[in-house]
Amino acid sequence: MRGQRSREAILGSAVALASVDGLGGLSLGRLAEAAGVSKSGFFAHWRDKQELQLDAVEWAARQWVEHVIVPASAAPKGVRRLFALHEARLAFYSDGVLPGGCFFFVAQVEFDDKPGPVKDRVAQAMNDWLGYLEHTVREAVDRGELRADPAQLAYEIEALGEAAVTHSRLRDGPTAFAHARRAVLDRLRALSPTPELLPED
Repeated sequence: MRGQRSREAILGSAVALASVDGLGGLSLGRLAEAAGVSKSGFFAHWRDKQELQLDAVEWAARQWVEHVIVPASAAPKGVRRLFALHEARLAFYSDGVLPGGCFFFVAQVEFDDKPGPVKDRVAQAMNDWLGYLEHTVREAVDRGELRADPAQLAYEIEALGEAAVTHSRLRDGPTAFAHARRAVLDRLRALSPTPELLPED
């Protein structure tokens, strides 16, 4: 149990640090200090840095499910759950869960031109998320709550969510989140035959 707690502490620290400095910026010294473990403790869990990076991506994906997908699943299926996903995502950023805002935003920029297992795992995580968004749009379409191309609308919602990451950090944070929320809300209301299911503002 102690070994598992140590591993989880290291991965939590790795994801937090990587959200600022990228996976390539992880160092044993910084991670040991942040997680409160000795450097020798790392080698009981990972043979090399790439293994640590792959597990960090997996940990970040689990964190995303816990903070974004699970809370949104409380909303009714359809357009309301789709909007709840976007709101939960913005809350994840605005609540400062990670010091850098978004682990995956940094990871995709870092690894988009670096072939290998880490790039493949980051791409898989992104595809899983976009696939879930598309599935949620399709549920809303099937229920008669949206008239939209699921793949196209999922892409648009994802793009607006990503824009909120950098705008909130380089400009005014609350305004960026408000704009990102309103942009998706207006888009969904315009595409929905039942806009009364959604907030007015």
